[in-house]
Amino acid sequence: MHLARSLYSRLVKEGEVRGLIGPRELPQLWSRHMLNSVLLAPLLPQRVGDVGSGGGFPGLVLAIARPDVEFTLIEPMERRTVWLQECVSSLRLENVRVLRGRAEEVDIGFPFDAVTARAVSALSKLIPLTAPLVRSGGQLLLLKGARVHEEIARASKAIRKHRLQEVEVLELGTVSGLETTRVFKATVDP
Repeated sequence: MHLARSLYSRLVKEGEVRGLIGPRELPQLWSRHMLNSVLLAPLLPQRVGDVGSGGGFPGLVLAIARPDVEFTLIEPMERRTVWLQECVSSLRLENVRVLRGRAEEVDIGFPFDAVTARAVSALSKLIPLTAPLVRSGGQLLLLKGARVHEEIARASKAIRKHRLQEVEVLELGTVSGLETTRVFKATVDP
């Protein structure tokens, strides 16, 4: 919990100034971003890629919650990768590496067991970016908004093209007081 508080404090102090979060996000930083991200923790396998890590959601938050999992944070913007690397160093997260680049361009060296993403783009664009990074039998765990079912309908071609199976929407954190977290979950078929 100490590391999560440290990340939260750092985001409160630097997040808006460094372009990681908007000014309206500060009041709901803990509940809407930190808790929203950590709800994925029980679903994670051993080796996870996080596409569009930005301010550390969900990648940094999950790396704190699951030190037993290896994370690769993939972010195209240099200022954000610098910030992510500063956080990894200051929080002493030995289970995280940061790569600068676009998901479709970075050389990871191996396929992931799962890929996460939050607030990157619509599923129709996100699936082609993330599915190729996942091993056969691995999973996409993509945090989405309330219109996820509409996005799934619009992404039907991408779902078929990338041979996604067992497509479902998980609703996590449905206890009172928390915003429901919706996860697009799918298995990448061989």
